[in-house]
Amino acid sequence: MRNYKVWIILIMIVSFWGCERKIDLGVHEVHWDRDMCVRCKMVVSDRQYAAQTTDPTTGRAYYFDDIGCVVLWLEEDKIAWAERAIIWVTDVNSGEWINAREAKWSTISITPMAFGYAAHKAGSEPRSEIIDYDEMAKRAIILEAKKKKRY
Repeated sequence: MRNYKVWIILIMIVSFWGCERKIDLGVHEVHWDRDMCVRCKMVVSDRQYAAQTTDPTTGRAYYFDDIGCVVLWLEEDKIAWAERAIIWVTDVNSGEWINAREAKWSTISITPMAFGYAAHKAGSEPRSEIIDYDEMAKRAIILEAKKKKRY
């Protein structure tokens, strides 16, 4: 009888090892008009310019109303996992979630925080100026510095 109890305990321990928590790095559900932008605290409501980033170590999602807020939040708050962050944005035309680092960016949109960048999935870019994620991030940081200088 004693051997039987030891086996049951061992089986339970081994089965719990198989229950390791999986980290979800995909797109998380946005509660439109309720979730707030982590950086500027505006409600995320514009489905053309919304963004979210996921901490790759914990799977926690952070929501934003404009890609400029994502870039500045990662920069200003010195987020340790910024280089590995999974960043999702909505395609300005379809509203489909796409990877921000693979998106093409137009520079003349009217966005919630006036950064002006709209994401386009590959192959659906407009004829206006198109830049990649790194260039868009640099310009967003420069734009914010100019705004602060004016005030």
